Amino acid sequence: MELLSNIGSAMAALMFGWAMFQQYFPYNLRGSLDRYILKLTAIFYPYIQITFPEFTADRLKRSEAYVTIQNYLTANSSASAKRLKADVVKDSTQSVLLSMDDHEEVVDVFDGVKVWWSSGMTISKSQSLSLYPAVDRRYFTLTVHRRHRDAVTTDYIAHVLKEGKAIASRKRQRKLYTNNPSKDWSGWKATKWSHIVFEHPACFDTLAMAEHAKEGIKKDLIKFSQGKHYYNKIGKAWKRGYLLYGPPGTGKSTMIAAMANFLNYDIYDLELTTVKDNSELRKLLIETTSKSIIVIEDIDCSLDLTGQRKGKKKAGKSGEGDGDEAENEKEPLAKAKKDAENAEGKSDDSKVTLSGLLNFIDGIWSACAGERIIVFTTNYVDKLDPALIRRGRMDKHIEMSYCSFEAFKLLARNYLDIEAHELFADIEVLLGETKMTPADVAENLMPKSDDEDATDVCLKELVEALQAAKEKDARPKVEEEEEEAMVNKADAAPEEK
Repeated sequence: MELLSNIGSAMAALMFGWAMFQQYFPYNLRGSLDRYILKLTAIFYPYIQITFPEFTADRLKRSEAYVTIQNYLTANSSASAKRLKADVVKDSTQSVLLSMDDHEEVVDVFDGVKVWWSSGMTISKSQSLSLYPAVDRRYFTLTVHRRHRDAVTTDYIAHVLKEGKAIASRKRQRKLYTNNPSKDWSGWKATKWSHIVFEHPACFDTLAMAEHAKEGIKKDLIKFSQGKHYYNKIGKAWKRGYLLYGPPGTGKSTMIAAMANFLNYDIYDLELTTVKDNSELRKLLIETTSKSIIVIEDIDCSLDLTGQRKGKKKAGKSGEGDGDEAENEKEPLAKAKKDAENAEGKSDDSKVTLSGLLNFIDGIWSACAGERIIVFTTNYVDKLDPALIRRGRMDKHIEMSYCSFEAFKLLARNYLDIEAHELFADIEVLLGETKMTPADVAENLMPKSDDEDATDVCLKELVEALQAAKEKDARPKVEEEEEEAMVNKADAAPEEK
């Protein structure tokens, strides 16, 4: 008891002395004394420590290294921790995620080297004048014996970061991002993208498309995703452009979803009309991550990008009357379209230019994050500026066409669970004679009830729809032939007289 009493008295005296030191010792001399104490301690303390803070110095951006280490420790070392904390993570495949609590320590072994990981937290003081609110700053500390310094700093940390990224890739759900408007009510935003969990079930197996075409796209995607060293070797940014074109209802959006699910990529759905100018477009690009697909749907309708170049060409060649007349004919249509948009409250204040969009696709800033795919969709490929879709920007052009018989058989298998039927022969002939999109075919194949004859009903409805489409396509041809016959008869009438 006397020994414990002496120890308690010594500790109290030490704490009192330290408090007096902190309060009365000059601040400018305190730093020098701390350095000497650390040097003295290092002589008798054979361990080194490496700290990984949760936030970087850049606008409270969370450190990627911290998140990766957290994933690694959660999967590999938290089982030995005595104190755990549970988090409900929205974007994780697990409903509850267990990780080591603050001020907890776990042990890890790598190639016979023992290391200690500890989690700490620094409570920030409130700063009312600061732009950013006060937050609790967490950090991980790695402790290892000094004789293993080289092995840990070169091999072990690289191993932890690699494994942590792989774990995050396996457990995460894909995200669908959309760009926020230029400003909110407060005049600024912490992030330019907002997201939800991407849960679209589309895949290449259910995509209504010729099998050889799907296989070609899948091989191209795999080659791209594994091509990091190849792109470095040829000196190109690790990105690839896809142009999906074809009539409405041919599955362009479904193709994008299938690509994202196939590669396990996030999707950034970029709405150009809400982007203020080229500078903001560049900032949006910077905030996208690797392993993502950047999508601009209906690129021909997003902004009047092609008209900018044509307008310059017109001004330079004002003597060419034919070109001026063509442009003048388009002006009333463009004005009417703009007036309609203003009436609906869709006034377009965007100043994004064709040059800015081209730099977005393959300029210097396009290499700011690797492994990204840029996808444009359009219903009218002829309306796009050739500079926008040339190879090197849109590397692969994919035509999403009308439904073929091969695509129909896949839809019939998906919707009706059948491989053959007596009406298949009639449907094959009709699909060859008319144009119907996969979306229209799929709508006719969707059962309206659970009756046993639902399959026959759906196929008969499809045959009727195809016959109606065939008659509708043939009607303009008949009218054109009748009109031509009337013109020929009128031309021949004077000669008969």
